Amino acid sequence: MTTPRSRRPEFRSSLHASFHSSFHNSIHTSLRPALIAAAAASLVALASCGDDNLPASTAAPASTPVVAQKRPNILYIMADDLGYSDIHAFGGEINTPNLDALVQSGRILTNHHTGTVCAITRSMLISGTDHHLVGEGTMGVPTDERKGLPGYEGYLNDRALSVAQLLKDRGYHTYMAGKWHIGSGIVGSATGSGQTPDQWGFEHSYALLGGAATNHFAHELAGSQNYTEDGKYVQPGQPGQPGGTGGSPAVFYSTDFYTQRLISYIDSNKGDGKPFFAYAAYTSPHWPLQVPEPYLHNYAGKYDAGYDAIRNARIARQKALGIIPQDFVPYDGAPEALAASPATANNGTANAKYVSAVHSAAQGYTDYGPGYVNKKWDSLSPAEKKAQARYMEIYAGMVENLDHNIGLLIQHLKDIGEYDNTFIMFQSDNGAEGWPIDSGADPTATDTANATEPTYSQLGTDNGKQNAQRLQYGLRWAEVSATPFRLTKGYSGEGGVSTPLIVHLPGQTSQKPTLREFTHVTDNTATFLAVAQISPPTTPAPALINTLTGVDQNKGKVVYNNRYVYPITGQSLLPLLEDQTTDAVHTASFGDEAYGRGYLRSADGRWKALWTEPPTGPVDGHWQLFDMSADRGETQDVSTQNPSIIDGLVQQWNSYMSSVGGVEPLRPRGYY
Repeated sequence: MTTPRSRRPEFRSSLHASFHSSFHNSIHTSLRPALIAAAAASLVALASCGDDNLPASTAAPASTPVVAQKRPNILYIMADDLGYSDIHAFGGEINTPNLDALVQSGRILTNHHTGTVCAITRSMLISGTDHHLVGEGTMGVPTDERKGLPGYEGYLNDRALSVAQLLKDRGYHTYMAGKWHIGSGIVGSATGSGQTPDQWGFEHSYALLGGAATNHFAHELAGSQNYTEDGKYVQPGQPGQPGGTGGSPAVFYSTDFYTQRLISYIDSNKGDGKPFFAYAAYTSPHWPLQVPEPYLHNYAGKYDAGYDAIRNARIARQKALGIIPQDFVPYDGAPEALAASPATANNGTANAKYVSAVHSAAQGYTDYGPGYVNKKWDSLSPAEKKAQARYMEIYAGMVENLDHNIGLLIQHLKDIGEYDNTFIMFQSDNGAEGWPIDSGADPTATDTANATEPTYSQLGTDNGKQNAQRLQYGLRWAEVSATPFRLTKGYSGEGGVSTPLIVHLPGQTSQKPTLREFTHVTDNTATFLAVAQISPPTTPAPALINTLTGVDQNKGKVVYNNRYVYPITGQSLLPLLEDQTTDAVHTASFGDEAYGRGYLRSADGRWKALWTEPPTGPVDGHWQLFDMSADRGETQDVSTQNPSIIDGLVQQWNSYMSSVGGVEPLRPRGYY
């Protein structure tokens, strides 16, 4: 990666607290099996290449080095805001045959976790460590008192490693197409430089810089700076641009385009003997809900039965598939709210004292904001039901189109002879998007209008404008997507941070048993390096003492490319995937926080302490406790029965926050 002056050690200053040892003392150590296997393969190759197997005229001298087999390619596929149960292999009714086929030659992991929102997850994927350390304490720059603090820069900061850079430096081609969302400044721009994928180790990249497209069919305005290719601004779908068709109207749909762009990158160096890392960062099925035919109408009538019927069918399939046990108690949805619950009297005033993860009602902090209107299916009018069912039909079409494109990617690998030597991983970036229609106000007027012609027939189509209608599917369908878990994107409940994960190993031809160990997106990073037989950097950074505070600003950091960076703290999943071990991946406690919402998983994995602000969380502001061995659906708060356990976990969470420089906001609230 290019190293601008601001990233060099002599120009750097960090005010982070020291990195707590329990969150970095297990740096990736699973390379030995991969290296042993590689060595064994080389010995086999050597044994088969003796003089007796060669014509006399071409017999190689004994000193000729043996050419090692090319290391595996890596194809990483990330969906955007896809819920846990949406795809067929995880219980959904949506037609996803290509992901089904990937499962049949791979395996499912049912206990995988991410950050609560897009940018937070992506920062941890690229860096392999906690998002607070590398600039995404929140998604983008916070608007509260944390603005300007280290770790809250709103882009991948100079203290981050990049898995793409590590792979590129060790002989991999590196490509990405799709959503970036962890920095928008190109080199030389006024908004800062070194933030785009080309500056973080991607040899070729076509990137949506922000968090969402305003239209999946593009129609960018002249001069817009929403997309880059290889570090230069581009406008997708415009004549003469990728996705355009000369001077004629452009044909562009984001999911289709990213697939073809990534294929073109893979083909650009095809046959040169080097492996590749390809990152397919799709923006589907993120709003706005849009998809071309035939997917736009493939699910007509499928969702007319409503939320509960679809959820119950998914739960039954999940049990039949073994995704959840037969005795699993699922979350059955939030209580109905026909009117928004009121905020406290001081909400929004200078006198407000907001309840938070560190300030409870018992300490005099009692303020919080309003709730949302959240109707159940039977409370909807016929027009509302018509609109709501249509939203989910379009969403399902987006997911099916996504699966189709995943199939095209995998088939292309087969066509060029690379499939058998490719490690493939698929997941979503976080839980289902539960952004409330009309931001939590009563959506009756919006739904009724959307059920009326000519609007109804135009839902999900290409309107030919830069901005599509910001069509979303709302709170209740997000709950269905999150089945069988509680809460959705933005929250630390299992529905917000648990996603489907499918992995295919090179050469694998049959399905392996489902894995149920707790895993995390930072483990992906370590796994990619293990697959590539690359050791992450471990050389400790020299001490850098802040003369004002006495704090060693380099504590816990390592040296890479003359930069002082936080090491990869995820654990390689390769030993687990290759059936070399059945041990737990994580044996220390594990925590996270975003927007003031947090959780702490106990070291043995049994307990989860969870904090959510009122009125979604407890009005008195207490931390909830769930027994994950019996209640991963988070249906029974057992904190009052286990005071010593919850107290211990909260203390560990406070230590976690100190270790990563996390700051609890004075007013916890989501990104909506």
